[in-house]
Amino acid sequence: MDQTKQEEEYGYDLFPDRKPGEHKKTSIAESLFTFNYKCRVMLQFAVETSPYAKLLLSAMKSSGCKVFKDRHFSCEDCDGTVSGGFDAASSQIVLCQNNIHQQHHMNRVVTHELIHAFDHCRAHVDWFNNFRHLACSEIRAANLSGDCSFTNEVARFNFGFKRHHQECVRGRALRSILAVRKISRAEAEKIVDEVFDSCFNDHAPFGRIPHSKGDADFAYRDYMNRDRYYANL
Repeated sequence: MDQTKQEEEYGYDLFPDRKPGEHKKTSIAESLFTFNYKCRVMLQFAVETSPYAKLLLSAMKSSGCKVFKDRHFSCEDCDGTVSGGFDAASSQIVLCQNNIHQQHHMNRVVTHELIHAFDHCRAHVDWFNNFRHLACSEIRAANLSGDCSFTNEVARFNFGFKRHHQECVRGRALRSILAVRKISRAEAEKIVDEVFDSCFNDHAPFGRIPHSKGDADFAYRDYMNRDRYYANL
């Protein structure tokens, strides 16, 4: 397949620093006073303080996929339409340093992409050839990362009551698929509908939908205490 066509079909054109031979070395001065430095500081804060991120990192370690910050995260410049991505070919999470400027945004992007990484760890996900696999992980990421929390939806001026969370998850999963795969909207909608119920109800490793940081805190404590619980049965 033509390299340019492959990049466009798999969404790599949104992440120009992923292109072979275009990795740029950063000077010490640039690393201290640029978006890259800020990105790395916010990433460190996210993995140390976000209960969403801490639970996912613990679950991946338990599954034999320990995450190393310097190896598995990369702060890069991206297309203006995306905030992050999971590169299955290199098992790296890309954080768009030019598009993430607030800590709460970083926390959410890290969580979203760690859900993809967790799915990559625990299942044989065919990211490039099976659209159903991709759709399932996008549904789970939108559902469990806080993307569709009440606070975030109000900030977007999206209001609704009946099944609003489900419709938000469906919509964001659809947009994510269309951003990285060259398929029609009708085809993407059909794929999302086919896998939606089973993937929406898969809450691993949280055990519930963490609608808020408080929910995520409870889920993290439950996860860390799971061995103590089973030992007392």
